Amino acid sequence: MLSLKNVQHYYNSATAVDLPDLILNSGSETLILGMSGSGKSTLMHILAGLLKPSEGLYTLNGTELYSMKESDRDQYRGRNIGIIFQQMHLISTLNVFDNLKLTQYMAGLKQDIGWIEQLCEDLDFTEKMKSYPDELSQGQKQRVSIARAVVNKPKLLLADEPTSSLDDLRSNDVIALLKDQAQKSSATLIVSTHDQRVKSHFSSVVNIDNIQIELV
Repeated sequence: MLSLKNVQHYYNSATAVDLPDLILNSGSETLILGMSGSGKSTLMHILAGLLKPSEGLYTLNGTELYSMKESDRDQYRGRNIGIIFQQMHLISTLNVFDNLKLTQYMAGLKQDIGWIEQLCEDLDFTEKMKSYPDELSQGQKQRVSIARAVVNKPKLLLADEPTSSLDDLRSNDVIALLKDQAQKSSATLIVSTHDQRVKSHFSSVVNIDNIQIELV
């Protein structure tokens, strides 16, 4: 279960970002919808364990992330949180297969080659396993980034603006891939976007512009 309560973040003495209270069950799917500048990225960075909020409490499966030492939080994040940001940050000097292996290694997990191969097959880039990031199309890079986010079978899967530069068909495909991989990992899925097209794919929508929860 994910719980976010009374969270605020101050960027300076004059700018505070109020974030919605959230209680999400394991395996649930939620869309964070809002315009640019509404606080979506701040919320996602806090949920990812990358930005300590100025106030409030965040727990994931009973663990208070920001009461942990930074090194412990880094390891916890690697093992429990999968992140898909707009910039994919694949390591250019490693091929696809090694990018995925490194993700397991950095989390201190045993490398599961069979699972990596299964992910590559599920996401339809088996023939690109030995290719380098600059040899991939944008769509292939996106599928690799999804694989990297779920390779450690996270409890929480976060995707920030995954459809913003895509046409309708590819937008639908990416959301379907995210939901499918989250279900296979039994992960809680949170997608953050300003893209209104995505709304129809989720029954739970948090509109951060006016901090209200909609059931659609």
